[in-house]
Amino acid sequence: MAALFLSLRTAVMVGISPDRLWNAGLFAILSAFVLSRLLLVLTNFETFRAYPVLLLTVPSLTATGLLLTAIATLIYLRLRQLPLLRTLDAWAPCATLTWAFLALGHFAEGADPGLPTKLPWGMAIPPDTAPRLHPVPLYAALAALLITSGLLQRLSPKRIPGETFASALTASGIAQFLITFLRQPNPYPVPLGNVLDPIQWISLGMIGIAGLISLQTRKLVSHAV
Repeated sequence: MAALFLSLRTAVMVGISPDRLWNAGLFAILSAFVLSRLLLVLTNFETFRAYPVLLLTVPSLTATGLLLTAIATLIYLRLRQLPLLRTLDAWAPCATLTWAFLALGHFAEGADPGLPTKLPWGMAIPPDTAPRLHPVPLYAALAALLITSGLLQRLSPKRIPGETFASALTASGIAQFLITFLRQPNPYPVPLGNVLDPIQWISLGMIGIAGLISLQTRKLVSHAV
């Protein structure tokens, strides 16, 4: 909800309709909820038949669900004739603000543990009292809030469309890449080996996509000039 209300401000800052951006954001959120639950039911149909209410309470946001949500949202933006890059610029601070709240949620539930540390702000995960660990979710929340603040200062209708979104991908990718060095290692094997954590590979992908967006948008602007 905080991200949706922030979008009313960021829409004005990039020069698009706040009401239309609010509706698009609400559509994206509802799509994520409905599509993730639908995938959960389809992949666990026998369990759903036996325990429908219990299954629907299980957390179900997956990479596939996010991909389907992105596709549905892109179709919605196309049908509503919202400019894609301007919309992504306006949503960028809203997404990083959401990241901050998700990180605080991980901290509250004791998820996303860090490596042991002797630093004074190290914390133990209840009910344990030792060892003291890096509070990785707090690092992530702080990084997300700083990135959100920086993005809000960059928003302007005079900027190249897509520039703020590319900055968000770059800053978030770098932050996640570095913070992951303080996370506990991923216990599951990954196709690309154990050179980097899966989150770090995703972070590098985000930075790469940001570079492609920046090159493409600047090329379009130079051709227009």
